[in-house]
Amino acid sequence: MELLSSPEAWIAFATLTALELVLGIDNVIFISILVDKLSADKRELARKLGLFMAMFMRIGLLLALAWIVGLVEPLFTLRGHEFSGRDLILIAGGMFLLWKSTTEIHQSLEGAEHGTGSSHQATFWSIIVQIMVIDLVFSLDSIITAVGMVDEVEVMIAAVVVSVGLMMVFAKGISHFVSEHPSIKMLALSFLVVVGVVLVAEGFEHHIPKGYVYFAMAFSVGVEMLNIRYRKKASRVGAR
Repeated sequence: MELLSSPEAWIAFATLTALELVLGIDNVIFISILVDKLSADKRELARKLGLFMAMFMRIGLLLALAWIVGLVEPLFTLRGHEFSGRDLILIAGGMFLLWKSTTEIHQSLEGAEHGTGSSHQATFWSIIVQIMVIDLVFSLDSIITAVGMVDEVEVMIAAVVVSVGLMMVFAKGISHFVSEHPSIKMLALSFLVVVGVVLVAEGFEHHIPKGYVYFAMAFSVGVEMLNIRYRKKASRVGAR
């Protein structure tokens, strides 16, 4: 009841929810690209299951705050650089994201050239496992952000639940939009390459301001929206 009547708690909740949404958009895009490989009747289940796992994984990590704090403690030193558990997870997750994104780009190009791509042969549970791996990376990053911003675990959990709920509302629309526009899918995969590089850099303690990354992404999406509108207008003129 004290938290419900505290303006500071509500401000922290709103700020953290917005941050979780921003940090989670990469996750939504990645899930959208992965579930697009499945048959139409399985996509919605895989999408919801992936986001549910992200939510429970983040709540579980929040309840293990002592362990999370311990992740930032140095484990070993290599050539004068100290590596923590968080650094290792971010490096491994970034490398996985780089590998997966470049593989998806290659498969998209091969599919477009040869008519069919191997991306449509993925099984339901292989997609779920890949979603779980990337959920872990994005969850760790967002939870460490939450721990640094808010002291009350209840506020953190509420922000995570609300942000994942909002992501579920918009995930289907994002997924359909990405599927219907191949250029957007390629742009999203390129974003994931950038995110992978940022995660690896963070793991080596080279901080890249997220504002620059998000601005570049927003600018690229804006230009692509203009391209899509231009192509639609050109096709209508051509039809007439």
